[in-house]
Amino acid sequence: MVVFIIRRTLMMIPVLLGATILCFGLVDFANDPVQDRIFEIQQSTGEPVPQTTIDALESAWYYDRSVPERYWLWLTGVGENNGDIGLLQGEWGPSIDGSAMKIGDEVSARFWITLRLVLFATLASVGIAILSGVVSAVKQYSRTDYTLTFLGFLFLAMPIFWLGSLFKEGAVQLNKLLGTNLFQTYGSGTTGFRGNGWEVFADSIPYLIVPTLVLMLGGYAAISRYQRASMLEVMNSDYVRLARAKGVRNRTVMRRHALRTALIPVATFAPLSLSAAMGGAMVTESIFGWRGLGVYSLAAINAGDTFAVMAYVLISGLVVLVGVLISDILYGVLDPRIRFE
Repeated sequence: MVVFIIRRTLMMIPVLLGATILCFGLVDFANDPVQDRIFEIQQSTGEPVPQTTIDALESAWYYDRSVPERYWLWLTGVGENNGDIGLLQGEWGPSIDGSAMKIGDEVSARFWITLRLVLFATLASVGIAILSGVVSAVKQYSRTDYTLTFLGFLFLAMPIFWLGSLFKEGAVQLNKLLGTNLFQTYGSGTTGFRGNGWEVFADSIPYLIVPTLVLMLGGYAAISRYQRASMLEVMNSDYVRLARAKGVRNRTVMRRHALRTALIPVATFAPLSLSAAMGGAMVTESIFGWRGLGVYSLAAINAGDTFAVMAYVLISGLVVLVGVLISDILYGVLDPRIRFE
């Protein structure tokens, strides 16, 4: 197992490197922050921007270099001028927003906020989806099956921004009806709250409920459909029929034989839902006023902040690759025929 994990981890490096090269080129092609800043200055002053100012902007943001050179600087920091770039040296590059806070500091502060939301939503969506898919398959063509199928397609069809707005307004009205503040709809925690890790987590629970529910429902809908189809296929297989013919209790057949096999296809899809949750977090955090990584990356994309966007790409890529690694490990756990060595 240890050798397998090490081998797969090493395989992640060229994949992640290729993804960053592709994304860096696309982001650089789509944006030119120097020209955008020149336009802003001209609009505010009404006068042409001096060449010295343009040169200073290009030097500060490394736009006086070619795209390959900028990528090399972002990755290694070798050949830089200002000591603020080089991922391998712990520097994420300069941000164009003029903030005194470095990109690395912003990312480290916001990542745990987003990770908390994404993990809770993913775990809840996978658990509920598996339960829903199994019940739908066992009770095929019943009212329960039709109801769960309808709900699955309903949430799958709902845009997350509309679903988030709907649940936010519903939580506000429910708080008014109950006369409580059980469901917090803005922010990720009490402003200015200080405490240890568990105290901060306990404080964040009322703020987690509604955003987690919104992010969970989109992932739940897709996984439940996979689980239902997989469970139906396994239930109609020969070895399940043979077990029933031998008089094995139906509950035992479902738990020991059918469910374990039916989980194998879902094990491929479920961990990858982490990446979908990371994308959905952009919208969810915007709706509920979270200062997480999703909101930060969305602002960076709108501003054409190349190095800030690359920080999000790198972290998202790591999350996806970790999900793939978890999926591979689950394969071996669920199917004894698969060997890690």
